[in-house]
Amino acid sequence: MHRMIERAREEGGFTLIELMIVIVILGILAGIVLFAVGGITDRGTVAACKTDLSTIQTGVEAYYAKTGGYPAHLVPNVTDPAGGNQFLKWDAGFTGSTGPATGTSDVHTGTGYSVTYYPTTGGGHTAGDVVATGC
Repeated sequence: MHRMIERAREEGGFTLIELMIVIVILGILAGIVLFAVGGITDRGTVAACKTDLSTIQTGVEAYYAKTGGYPAHLVPNVTDPAGGNQFLKWDAGFTGSTGPATGTSDVHTGTGYSVTYYPTTGGGHTAGDVVATGC
């Protein structure tokens, strides 16, 4: 029995301090990874906002070029495929709600941002302005 105890003491193993050092190092590495990955979502939201802003501006300007005036509202004037002039495709992939916000503007709401279209001049905006907030 005495021999087995002596043999167990001679065998190498990890001390508590060595295990604690490894755990601290793994914690630091996990923190670095989480910090690096955290900004990816924010960049995606900003990119989506800029894309939606550009898409709405392009649709409104195409409508203006075709008809000579800005649409009173985005829906259905710019998006109505039944009217034969679909300048902006507004489908399930284009998330958020649309419609007249105050009677003078239309708002498209995305995750963390909104894009507002102003069909008439007033309130510091000119006719046809498309403004994004939250980008």
